[in-house]
This record gives sequence, structure tokens and C-alpha cells, in this order.
Amino acid sequence: MVDSFLKYISYEKRYSQHTVTSYQHDLNQFSQFLLLKFNTNSLQESTQLMVRSWVLSLMDDGISPKSVNRKIASLRSYFKFLLRREVIEKDPTSRVKLLKTQKQLPNFADEKEIIELLDKANFQNDFDGSRQRLIIELLYGTGIRLAELIGLKELDLKTDGTIKVLGKRNKERIIPISNSLQRVIKEYKNHKKIEFGDDHSGHLIVSNKGGKAYPMMIYREVRKFLDGLSSIDKRSPHVLRHTFATHLLNKGADLNAVKDLLGHSSLAATQVYTHNSLEKLKSVFDQAHPKA
Repeated sequence: MVDSFLKYISYEKRYSQHTVTSYQHDLNQFSQFLLLKFNTNSLQESTQLMVRSWVLSLMDDGISPKSVNRKIASLRSYFKFLLRREVIEKDPTSRVKLLKTQKQLPNFADEKEIIELLDKANFQNDFDGSRQRLIIELLYGTGIRLAELIGLKELDLKTDGTIKVLGKRNKERIIPISNSLQRVIKEYKNHKKIEFGDDHSGHLIVSNKGGKAYPMMIYREVRKFLDGLSSIDKRSPHVLRHTFATHLLNKGADLNAVKDLLGHSSLAATQVYTHNSLEKLKSVFDQAHPKA
């Protein structure tokens, strides 16, 4: 039934391959635990006691509450699937509570620092340099995810100054891009044509061999750029997405508009960025108000 479940979330629910792989890993891990602890690897025979025992073992192994909760969520999705298929009569996770976690604010770069770094960055005037600049400018200028960046195709660049992005669960959204970003795209495409001629892959960002870009390549280019920033601890593509959203809200952007730009399904996911805006307001208040 695990294979049927994975096909269900992959083809019907349209979860990303990364999410499907995570679910598969969690279910396999629980199955192995059942075999070692209870001498069975049949997930259908799971009880509430078995699930709780697994959760306790994960905590004993030092797994973070956030990761444990994600594994519990994987089990819940699987057992709900079995209930709908009438394979089981009772969900063993129904009374298993999630662990308390500390709320972490998104890590983002200081506005003045990143703008100054972009203005002063010494991007080489060749294919590699124009590609690195485009990667950074797209992530910070549109807030798209890593997978969305890799999946961008040249046909997704529209003549009206927008790009079409294919997000999670194959949901499409349109994002406007600035004139400066359009110039960066044009420069990159010129270098790309010199390097590879007429590209038949269709993908906008390509590797040094002309093939589709891959996550580690994007991470490498982003880290190389973000090493010049002192205002952040993490240096990943997602930091630029957080930075995009935070800077928009700090400038007074409507929360619903930022939600749509990020491709969030609900406001709850977007509201985390308002905390950063509030922190900035508190800082201004503390510095400026006579009674602060």
C-alpha cells in the first residue's frame, strides 16, 4: 500500500519529488522501527502505542521537534489514505500530539547591504558571470523557490515584463519583473547563445555543459555571492526568497499581494514575514521615541 500511497501523492496530489521522497523515507524508517521493536513491518497493524514509541525513540536520538512533527505528518497522511481505502478501521495517529517547537523568524539580508553588494559585485562579463548575476537577481527580484528557478524555461519569459512560474502542485502564477532584471536576462541570453548556439533544452538557467541546472550548482553560486554579506548566518537560495518578502513588506506592500507573489496557498505562511517588519518598527520606536 505504500507504493499506492506514493503514487497517489505524486500523481493525484501533485506533490514535488522532494516531498514524495521525504514521505517515503519517513514511512520506511517507521517500518524498520516496527520490525526491530515489535517484530512486524506491517504498517497496517500499527497501533497508537507503536507510533508513540517511535516518536519517543526519535526524541531520544536527538531529532529536532520540527523534524519529528514532519514525520508524524507523514504517518497521518498515510493512515488517512488507508482509512479512505477502507484498509484500516482506525487511525493510530489520531491522538498523537505534535511536539512544541520554537518559532523561528526567517533569515533575511539587510536591505542596504544587499543592494550595495549587488551594485558593487564584480560579475565577470562572460557566460559564468552573467549566469551568476541572473540567478541572484531572479531569486531576490521575484522571490521564487529553488525548484521554480531550475524549472524556468525561456518560453516562461513574457514580452509584457512578466514571468510565468510553475510552483508547488503545478500551480502557475505570474510575477512582474523590473526593467533592470529584464536587462540582466537579455545579457545572459546573449552570452548563452555565444556559448551554446541555439539552445534546444528550453531551460533558462543551464549548466556549463548546456544541460538543465541542478540544485548544488545554484547553491554554489548563491553562497559565493552571499559570502559578502555580514547581516545573515545562512547562505542559501531560500534566504533570498525571505529577503524578497521581508523587503516588500517593509516598504508597505500589501500582505495578500506578497502571498500571491510567493505562491503561498494561505496567508498563514506569509504572515511570518510580518514579524520581521514589526521588529523593524520596534527598532525605529526605540531609537526615536523620547519615552522608549
